[in-house]
Amino acid sequence: MSRALPKYNKRRVGFIGGAAAVALSGAVIAGSALAGESSDDNDTNARTLAGPGTISCPAVAPELPAIPASAQAEVDRNLGQLDTQIAEANQRLVDTVGQGGPNFVQNAILGPLKDKRVAAINRIATAIGRTAERPAGLDSLAACTLGAEGAADAGGQAGGDGGGEATAPPADGAGQGADQGDAGQEGGNGAGDAGNAGVGTISCPAVAPELPAIPASAQAEVDRNLGQLDTQIAEANQRLVDTVGQGGPNFVQNAILGPLKDKRVAAINRIATAIGRTAERPAGLDSLAACTLTK
Repeated sequence: MSRALPKYNKRRVGFIGGAAAVALSGAVIAGSALAGESSDDNDTNARTLAGPGTISCPAVAPELPAIPASAQAEVDRNLGQLDTQIAEANQRLVDTVGQGGPNFVQNAILGPLKDKRVAAINRIATAIGRTAERPAGLDSLAACTLGAEGAADAGGQAGGDGGGEATAPPADGAGQGADQGDAGQEGGNGAGDAGNAGVGTISCPAVAPELPAIPASAQAEVDRNLGQLDTQIAEANQRLVDTVGQGGPNFVQNAILGPLKDKRVAAINRIATAIGRTAERPAGLDSLAACTLTK
């Protein structure tokens, strides 16, 4: 009996020790799992809290003068486009989170949005100016900004939301054109995808050869806008180079070619308006706005 007890005690001590080890291991594993889960939750929360922000644009309607009845429909249509542009720009902010470099929001969304707004605002001013005094200074309402939250997420960039389309996003908006007085100049554009290694060249129809006789009073303004078309081509080509590898398969179309067309529409419209003040306004010039990408 005295010899059996020690054996029993040894077995009991061994059993208790083993159980304690199992319990301790379980606690360690559970603690690790909880820690991992907590870390995952924190990461998820951090990603959720890092919102893209909101684009804010100055209101245009309150700054307009009395609108002639003959211009009301066109003005309303363009005011509606400004609202649509804001919604599209905000959607693009969400869709492109994490894309591009520190200047992506400014280059692909805010800049194109401003250009689209300039075009829409210019159409509003032109519509009013046909039968009343053309409102001046409305272009100051084109620039938009990115809310503080979005600015932080986008590397402190300013953005625009409000009217106007996002230049980078849809190809709508008042983008400026890269059209040149030569026979449709070419600018850089790789294979429509930003991921392509090659940059390519942007090609636009020439505007100057399609213009009628230019009144002396309009010559300076026409020349200035033709110069802007040349500048726009150069800027679009430079953007092709600067954004190689950014965005998805439609990046070049949405962030460069679309906004470029909108900018060209705005510049071409200013040229037609300048000529139309003292001569017959040229028609059909908008067909020269679209540009293409060539390798």
